[in-house]
This record gives sequence, structure tokens and C-alpha cells, in this order.
Amino acid sequence: MDSLALINLAVFLVLLFVCAYPLGLFISRVASADANPAGRLLGRVEAWLYRVAGVDPQEDMSWRKYAVALIVFSAIGALVVYAMQRMQAFLPLNPQAFGAVSPDSSFNTAVSFVTNTNWQGYSGESTMSYLTQMTALAVQNFFSAVSAMAVVFALIRGFARRNTGGKVGIGTGLGNLWVDLTRCTMYVLLPLSFVFAIFLVSQGVIQNFDKYNDVATLETSSYEQPKVDAAGASVLDAKGQPVTEKLTTKTQTLPMGPVASQEAVKMLGTNGGGFFNANSAHPYENPTPFVNFLQMLSIFLIPAALCFAFGRMVGDMRQGWAIVAAMTILFVCFALLALWSEAHGNPGIGALGVDISGGNLEGKETRFGAIASALFATITTAASCGAVNAMHDSLMPLGGFTSMLLMQLGEVVFGGVGSGLYGMLLFAVLGVFIAGLMIGRTPEYLGKKIQSFEMKMVSIAILVTPLLVLTGTAIAVMLDPGKAGISNPGAHGFSQVLYAFSSAANNNGSAFAGLSANTPFYNVLLGITVWIGRFGMIVPVLAIAGSLAAKQRSEPTVGTMPTHGPLFVVLVIGSVLLVGALTYVPALALGPVVEHLQIFVKP
Repeated sequence: MDSLALINLAVFLVLLFVCAYPLGLFISRVASADANPAGRLLGRVEAWLYRVAGVDPQEDMSWRKYAVALIVFSAIGALVVYAMQRMQAFLPLNPQAFGAVSPDSSFNTAVSFVTNTNWQGYSGESTMSYLTQMTALAVQNFFSAVSAMAVVFALIRGFARRNTGGKVGIGTGLGNLWVDLTRCTMYVLLPLSFVFAIFLVSQGVIQNFDKYNDVATLETSSYEQPKVDAAGASVLDAKGQPVTEKLTTKTQTLPMGPVASQEAVKMLGTNGGGFFNANSAHPYENPTPFVNFLQMLSIFLIPAALCFAFGRMVGDMRQGWAIVAAMTILFVCFALLALWSEAHGNPGIGALGVDISGGNLEGKETRFGAIASALFATITTAASCGAVNAMHDSLMPLGGFTSMLLMQLGEVVFGGVGSGLYGMLLFAVLGVFIAGLMIGRTPEYLGKKIQSFEMKMVSIAILVTPLLVLTGTAIAVMLDPGKAGISNPGAHGFSQVLYAFSSAANNNGSAFAGLSANTPFYNVLLGITVWIGRFGMIVPVLAIAGSLAAKQRSEPTVGTMPTHGPLFVVLVIGSVLLVGALTYVPALALGPVVEHLQIFVKP
């Protein structure tokens, strides 16, 4: 790993914080129902939408009502996406005349896109019509992202509200889900996606409704040549003259479609679902290294901005910086490990006389190289974004280990839009609880006492995903339908399955891509895992928010543990690593750890 990789990482982080800080301050205004963040015109449009939908924007929902409304909203979205896939053969904007998607794949895709997972067992350019891509999948890219933003708004309000004292009245709820969804879409995700989509089009990302184009390739053209038999000898006619044959020009089908619009929200919403099967490795989605860099920046943009919005909403920007510091330290450590791993080529390939000085280039696009691909893989698995610009199945064992563990930590290293912050806040609560036990004081975070109910909900939210990952992996490697999808024997094959369930349960959506997962077994099992992984965490988070909102917010005293300094940052990082990493040590030892030793340690 050379200095250029370190410079690339440093520039990325500097630009990220420069862009995220003002956006975070703006998002804090979006979260405030009393503020008009974008002028009178859009404010009138927002009010009109509430009237049309019959929504009372002043309603302050309890956590139960907020949770039920969100689950019902998501379930309806899943039904719509499922129905559109099953009926797409009869719907417009289908120039390739694609038929209905199979029931199991439709189920998996519908649940996946609604939960911001975007796991894709299908090949987009040969399965989905333009209408399905735009009005089913891309729409859910917006809704699933703003749903998580709404949840983190609710949790922050639980910390920030001061004067309820458990009494029913103004401030006892968590806000209004419909207002949060509307404002996050109108003022944050939609404008950013529009601007980013225009930029992508200017850089070569396609945006059209054309039929797929058959174009001539450069390798061959129409010409005649002597015909030869199986032995390579010239074929002669009755007169003993050489027989010629005409070779026709070879063609390649180039898929078209409205790609840029979906690509923009795919990145900004940390969705990850690509228009093409190759995802961000496809030149129509990610044409240049410059676009690749900005796509990486867009993945972290809103998750980082939400940390600053958190600081502003609780009235202490130091709290936001503390969370950002914990996330950044973890990210840099994992990124350096991945960059170092991919910068060193596979010694087994080097032993064959192949030059590996350029790093591990297997499964990577030459326009990006090993370093940019490794950084992209780290960012996308840290941020709950399933986008990939390289084949993760071809990563070095430590590269695969890094991507896998980042998901298994709970997607809290910046994490997904909204989900990363509320996941990290759970670890912050866990950290202050552990510290409170150590010093014999009632744990508090942001002036709210952390008691038994909050810790029960924290435990459920943190442990539900490891339960899903380890149980699902065990089922898959024990049953024949699960083992049938594994393309590699031994440790790497186990890693393929473990990665798939880590990605599904933590709503990431990326894949090793060596696992043949588009089967009824994996589509159904992963779909169930995706749904429980999403709402098995959201419901406890909202329950915590409701409990905190009903508590008095006390002022700090000399005995209160500061939650904005280096000690707190270390405590949060320790909680993430202790719970997240140790839970998966045995499983990781059977997969990437063993594979690394097999490659680099001679018997």
C-alpha cells in the first residue's frame, strides 16, 4: 500500500465532513416541524400533500402508533412491488417484453427493496422492465431510506424532549411519521438525487427508454476465409480448389434504460440495488474513476450528516462529533486493513509467474484498480449499501473478512441512512450502561436515565441480527438446497453463505456473488431474514424512544459521565467491537481466517 492510497482516503474523509456538516444542520431543520427549511412555495406543497392524504401534521404519535404505521406502510409497499413484478408482462415500458418474475424471486426482491436491503438474486437487465425498475424499485429506494431517517428522528426526539415527566400531552410522542417521511423525501433525498442524477448523465451514465441496441463488436467483421476441417486442413471442392466461408460480423446487445435516476438514489439512500447485474462495476452505472469517487462520497454523505443533525437536535454539537469520531476511527482501521490486503496480490498467483505488484486485480475493473475497489468495498459494507464495483468473491481473505465484519458489527460505521445512527446510539446507550455499572451510578445519556426497560430493548435490537445470521448460515450449510448454491469448497464456500446472511440480516444487500442464491430456498430464507432484521431492530428502537420521551431530562452534575470526550468515544468503540466482533469470532474463524492461513501460511 503506497502513499497514494492514504492520500485518497484522507481526501475522501475531508470532503465528506466538509459536505456533511452543513447538510446535517439543514437536516436538523427538516426534522423540526416548526421550521420551514425550503421556503414558502414548497411549504405550501407540503401542506397540500397533507390535506390530500388526510394527515394531521400536528398529531404527535406514540411509539406504538409510529411503529405500526411504519410496518403497515412498508408491508403495502412490499405488496405493490411484488404485484408489479408478477404482472410486468402486461404493463407498459417493457420494450424487451420481459415476462413475469417468479414468485420466490418477486417475494425476495419486494421485501429486500422495502427494507433498504436491495439484495438482488436476479440480473436486472434481463429480468426487470423499465416500469418495474422505476416505479417499483426506485420508488422504494426513496421510501426505505426516508423510513430509517424517520426512525432516527423519533429516537433523537426521545433524547431531546425535556418536560414531559410521563404526563400525557404535548411532547409525549415521537413526532408524526407521515410528516417525517414527506419532509425527508421533499427536502433531502429527492433534491440531492435530482442534482446527482444530472451530474451522472453528464459523465456518461445513461438515462433513456430505448430498446436494447445490437452493435457490432470490434473483434470481427464480414469477410471470407478458407474453410478448414476439424484437423485444421483446408477443405477442397470437387475441382480441388479451396472452399471459402463467409464470416458474419459479431454483435453484442447493449442494454439501455433510465439508469442515472436510479443510480443517484441507490447511492444517496444507501440502497445499493443496481440497474445492471454488474452493479457499479458496469460502465453505464459507474463510467470513470471520478464518478467512482463521488459515488463513494455520496454513500456516506447523509449518514455522516445525520450525526451532525443529531448534535444540533439535542442541543450539543459535541455529542454529534463524538459519534462521528467513533465511526471514523472504526472506518479508518477497517479501510487500512482492506487496502493493505488488496494491495498485496495473491502469492499463489505470483508463484505462477504472474506479476502481482499491482495488487489483487482478480474480479476488479482496471479503470478502478485494487485500491479504489478495496475502498469502495469497505465503504459499501460499512454503510449498509449493497452497491459493488468489484467481485467481492475475489477479494483476498482479509478483504472479505473486513467487508463481512463491517456488516456483522451492525452496520453502525456510518451505516445506512438513519439506520447507522440509531444503531450506533444503541451502542452508546450500552456503553454508558456498562460504565454506570462499573462506577456504581445510575447510567445516563443526554440527561435521560437508562433503566431496565431500555436495556432490554437494546439487547433485543443488538442481538436479533446475530441470531438471524448464525441460524440462517447453519440451516443453509446443513441442508442440501443450501449447499447446492455454494460454488467453492471448504472455507471460501462457508464464507459465501456467511456473507449472504450477514448482508441480509443487516440490510446491506451486497454479495460475494459466488453463491447461486436465486433459488426458492435462498429467496425465501433470505427474504424472511431481511424482514426480521429490519423490523426486529426498528421496533425496539422506537420503544426506547417512547420510553425516553416520557422521562424528565435532567441537567448534568459533577457525577455525570461526559458523553462527548475521548473516553466516551473509546467506550462506544469498545462496545461495538466487544458485542459485534466476539459474537462472530467462531464463524469468522471457519471462513476468512482459515482461508487467509491457507494462502499465506505454509504447512
